[in-house]
Amino acid sequence: MSPNERRTTVEEPAFPEALGQSEAFLDFQERLSRVAKVERPVLLIGERGTGKELAARRLHYLSLRWAEPLVELNCAALAPTLIESELFGHEAGAFTGAGGRRRGRFEAAHGGTLFLDELGSIPLPVQEKILRVVEYGCFERVGGSEPVRADVRIIGATNADLPALALQGRFMRDLLDRLSFEVLYLPPLRERREDIRLLAEYFAARMAVELGLTEPPEMSESAVAALEAYSWRGNIRELKNTVERAVYRSESQPITHFDFDPFQTPYAAPPVEKYEGEPESGPSEFPTAVPTDFNAAMAAYETKLIRQALEAARHNQRKAAERLGLSYHQFRGLYRKYQQALGL
Repeated sequence: MSPNERRTTVEEPAFPEALGQSEAFLDFQERLSRVAKVERPVLLIGERGTGKELAARRLHYLSLRWAEPLVELNCAALAPTLIESELFGHEAGAFTGAGGRRRGRFEAAHGGTLFLDELGSIPLPVQEKILRVVEYGCFERVGGSEPVRADVRIIGATNADLPALALQGRFMRDLLDRLSFEVLYLPPLRERREDIRLLAEYFAARMAVELGLTEPPEMSESAVAALEAYSWRGNIRELKNTVERAVYRSESQPITHFDFDPFQTPYAAPPVEKYEGEPESGPSEFPTAVPTDFNAAMAAYETKLIRQALEAARHNQRKAAERLGLSYHQFRGLYRKYQQALGL
């Protein structure tokens, strides 16, 4: 079994992290539960990090096929030339390196469910073979001529616009029609903000267990409010990373702020301002000559960053620390260090 495939057995937990109380979340779960028992293909559409893989597992374990195999394949993780062999298997000598017969994903999922993530990246010739399986329940291995039967329910997932791809000729319209018996749209986190506190507390509790803490650190109301106001382009996956990072860094102290961008640092070079007519490779804000006093230059730069952050945060030091990606204690140390230079 390759790294791109995962066969999930019934002993695995079926519904981890399926938490929420918002109307958007509850409506999605109700629709998912209704279609789970219907022996038809389902398409899961959603942004990255919304939990499409989790939804596919819920569909499988709530279906009549729950005791049969669930096989998962990320189609975008494979080279286009390999997808056909991965899905349908091959006979010995079918191509260079094919030393023996190999079962594909459809055979491995026989009687159960095949979850195809990143469905839009499948090449057209392979789409035609998938359509044959959906319509007739059989296929031929690469390099073979004998039909192979496959009783498989297909669940597809993507963040691509499949109807638009079909109009462009990059996705078969017939296959799209066959796979879209039901289309479930996973709501992004910004449309279910009522769930953010619940999810954050869950992720914090689980991280505390992993770190061996007796209980998770408390989260201040202002910190939770910041979570609820954030845009969450990475959705639940990004929220999970943000909360777990805060618990890890808190050292059991109350969490008063979250670092949303792990790459943010006061030591990174600021973005270069471009002026009209200036070429892309224009001059940097820093002088090209090496400063005569490095420590003095760095002190001046740090003082400038602190002053700008304080002005933007209306001199709220906790918010200024957040803007700089620092903890409150780190900011206070720099503030005391440069207080005289700041004139405060």
